[in-house]
Amino acid sequence: MPRLGIYADFAQVLIGIARPLYARDPMGVDLKDSLYALDSTTIDLCLSLFPWAKFRKHKGAVKMHTLLDLHGNIPMFISITDGKVHDVKILDEIWPEAGAFYVMDRGYVDFERLYHFTLSSAFFVVRTKSNVRLQRPYSHPVDTAPGVRSDHTVVLIAIDSAKAYPDPLRRVSYLDVDTRRRFKFLTNNVDLPALTIAKIYKCRWQVELFFDGSTLCTPLDVSPEQCTEREYWAR
Repeated sequence: MPRLGIYADFAQVLIGIARPLYARDPMGVDLKDSLYALDSTTIDLCLSLFPWAKFRKHKGAVKMHTLLDLHGNIPMFISITDGKVHDVKILDEIWPEAGAFYVMDRGYVDFERLYHFTLSSAFFVVRTKSNVRLQRPYSHPVDTAPGVRSDHTVVLIAIDSAKAYPDPLRRVSYLDVDTRRRFKFLTNNVDLPALTIAKIYKCRWQVELFFDGSTLCTPLDVSPEQCTEREYWAR
């Protein structure tokens, strides 16, 4: 049986061929730099067939962590873990690309890990959590017509957070006029317009569509009558 690494090597060859072909594809935001979306999806498995994939007492699952290049929606990185692995730990496996933007949901808010992006000269846009303690030294004028409600320079004030991320951050508040939902984003980029920061986060939805359109097994596919372990990994 060929070693599994040969498939990963071949995938990198195909990615190298595909990326230049889609480098000019529109992403829904005017951005010249690379833009990546990081997220995960949980894949339910039959615990009796996959006893190694324990997730809950009577449920099996794995997680597929994916870094998607939003120029062409090309997966740059996929890691399969058991279902109990927290999303934020995957940041330890990402080598940030200088000048690139990484968009993530609030499950990836870990300031020590996010500071690694800053030290690597990469940018992140992440939805913040309600319990993140911030102080606002500066407020910047905004045009509220497109949905932007505020643009602030902020610093972390919780001792552990401030030690992990000592630099100022930028917080953008945005109101989706269609759903009337308010979002707050943290980023280490201070140059782009606030509306562009909000649009970058909106692009994160492409990774959700990637998961929906993937050909991995669904819960029905992994029933003992329909799927073997070898078939699962071959899909």
